Amino acid sequence: MDKSLLEIIVCPVCHGKLDYKKNESKLICKFDRLSYEIDDGIPVLLAEKAEQLTAEQIDALK
Repeated sequence: MDKSLLEIIVCPVCHGKLDYKKNESKLICKFDRLSYEIDDGIPVLLAEKAEQLTAEQIDALK
């Protein structure tokens, strides 16, 4: 992922910062507990396609 792109991309739900998990190829919104896939280098920032994360999964990311 391009670092300049990561600086401007926000969560489509809350407009908050997303954390990039390179090894999983995902963008994570800790506030909404959502995980967004990155498909062939393109973030899929659709709320209906996001994976809901549990509190335990979010804690494991810290």
